[in-house]
Amino acid sequence: MRRYWKQLAKAAVLVTAFGDAGLAVDQKETPDAAVSVPAFSMPPSGYLSDAAKKRQAENMLVQHPSRAEDITVLRAFYDEQNSARAELMRQKYAVDVHADTIAGVPVQIVEPKAGARPEQAGRVLINLHGGAFMWGAGSGELVEAIPIAAIGRMKVITLDYRMAPEHRFPAGSEDAFAVYKTLLESHAATAIGIYGCSAGGVLTAQTTALILEKGLPAPGAIGTFCGTGIDYGGDSAVLDAALNGHVPFEPLTVGRLPYFSGVTMHDRLVTPGAFPDMLSRFPPTLLVAGSRDFAASALGKMHRNMKAVSAVSDLVLFDGLWHAFFMDADLPESEEAYRIIVSFFDQHLSR
Repeated sequence: MRRYWKQLAKAAVLVTAFGDAGLAVDQKETPDAAVSVPAFSMPPSGYLSDAAKKRQAENMLVQHPSRAEDITVLRAFYDEQNSARAELMRQKYAVDVHADTIAGVPVQIVEPKAGARPEQAGRVLINLHGGAFMWGAGSGELVEAIPIAAIGRMKVITLDYRMAPEHRFPAGSEDAFAVYKTLLESHAATAIGIYGCSAGGVLTAQTTALILEKGLPAPGAIGTFCGTGIDYGGDSAVLDAALNGHVPFEPLTVGRLPYFSGVTMHDRLVTPGAFPDMLSRFPPTLLVAGSRDFAASALGKMHRNMKAVSAVSDLVLFDGLWHAFFMDADLPESEEAYRIIVSFFDQHLSR
């Protein structure tokens, strides 16, 4: 334990293996090619900024509530986190925010105080917030919308879509679809972008699939960050907890979230990235995650699936960073991510 805390102070992670770490792996005894990894100390990535290394060490000490907790406990915990993050965003970025309703869906409209750039006239972004489809409304929406609106100097509409446990799939994508359809009355489809992080990244892909399934024109571009059009899986879903200094747990999958209770995951409106004919119709898509994010492997596979059908896809992985790292405005890597996002939409949305 003494060694662990010494390493923790340096933002290193002690990765503990299961089984006898002193024995070499015998593949004859592991026909499924599973390996027992000896315990070792995992240093922070050498590519991290000093601010990110410090925050990584701090994050290891945060005790998150179990998802089995009452929903009021979960929402209170994450709203406190998001409120602090949103306040920091407001201090760093000058924006105006006002509440409204579009197609019956509560929204917050975020616009830069400096006004939109001339080339942003007629453009708008829809943000779908993260939060496991259970929390993130209100302050969580602003954390994702404020920096993009300010740096991009364009309007961002962030949605308070319906969530679990009160609602189930496809409530969120139906709400986002309704807002998108209404915006088509005043905007060209090619001038509308949709993006989201974590659950919002999943929802962005699902909403895009619903738009295409309903026969509406696709948005000009989308961004699926830390969540995408296929289920979580692969190496990152297994390694995420250990590499971020927490006790390993059963890998997270989208299907385990209450929002998808009773839903068949192999459905073109749930995991559109698994259906080549659907994916071939997707607009240009930006995928962003940290390499220590449980979603990293899924984003890599989604990117490959898009390339296989000649769809436009950009994948950006930030080495050594964790899930939804750019919710923290203090990190240099976060501002880099914001500028990548803004640049992508600038490149692909029509003027």
